[in-house]
Amino acid sequence: MKRIGILLLGMFMICINAKSQDIVSAANKFIQTLSPAEKAETLFPFESDERYNYHFVPLERKGITFNEMTDQQKQLALHLLQSCLSNQAIGKIQQIRQLEVVLKELENRKQDDHYRDTGNYHFSIFGIPANNTIWGWRFEGHHMSFNFSVANKRLVAGTPSFLGTNPGIVLSGPQKGKEVLKDETDIGFQMLHSLTSIQLKKAIIDTAAPKDILTFDKRKAMIDHPAGISYADMTPVQQQALLNIVSLYTHRFTHLFAEDRLQEIQKAGLENLYFVWAGSTEKEIGKGTYYRVQGPTIIIEYDNTQNNANHVHSVYRDLLHDFGGDELLQHYQSSHAN
Repeated sequence: MKRIGILLLGMFMICINAKSQDIVSAANKFIQTLSPAEKAETLFPFESDERYNYHFVPLERKGITFNEMTDQQKQLALHLLQSCLSNQAIGKIQQIRQLEVVLKELENRKQDDHYRDTGNYHFSIFGIPANNTIWGWRFEGHHMSFNFSVANKRLVAGTPSFLGTNPGIVLSGPQKGKEVLKDETDIGFQMLHSLTSIQLKKAIIDTAAPKDILTFDKRKAMIDHPAGISYADMTPVQQQALLNIVSLYTHRFTHLFAEDRLQEIQKAGLENLYFVWAGSTEKEIGKGTYYRVQGPTIIIEYDNTQNNANHVHSVYRDLLHDFGGDELLQHYQSSHAN
């Protein structure tokens, strides 16, 4: 079997950013700029329950926000993001933040109303970043959440990883036509439209899409009994289309980390990957759609149903390593036992 990296070569070539700082250095430079009050707001023990407080809707969160940061802190926060995420993901993050401006206008909110706020995105750090420690950090706000875990200077987890957009496609104003998650949308339809009528009977499990991603904010992401059409039942061209979806979501992270995850997916057996679709088979505002890729190690979900099917949620869950995984937590606890 060809390496998955070779299979995916061509469409998703991602360059390693040689200028990006290592994670430990980036985190400590950021921490050093925090005041005692800001540290109390931002720093938590690694075993804290707060580390599992994952969500992607507007709510009160822990951690310092862009609104509270100096220009220097904002720059160092960006460097921390760059140490874990691809340029593609950073670009989408910046664009999703700007959609808060669109929502504020659509909802006729007052200027001093911070329910929709481009600066209301939080940074939290769990544990002590060092060359030989286990620690983590989180970046989260409306329509985005990344949960990172690090061991011995190495990124070992980046999930749950969520990106969403409202509007999915901006219909008016200065940002008219903007579709931040266009790739996630179009690549799902490309997979669907590559299937034959017989294959579609396996892939499409419902004519109505669910109201949201099924894993939602669950601590343990699991959807029992994978449904749909399997990788093993696809042609080589269709298999490549499925792998393109996996690659798109996985390459939200840095290239080397993404390649590690892809190798893990391959090791678990590409034949065990399934593609599921629900809802409309045509891309059109007002017609809800949902797709999922599921395998032994991953669940990828995409849902566009809310706000007249112009509101996208997309998530990548790592069934082995979400929040660092149980083994990493056990290793941390054993290393700190009295």
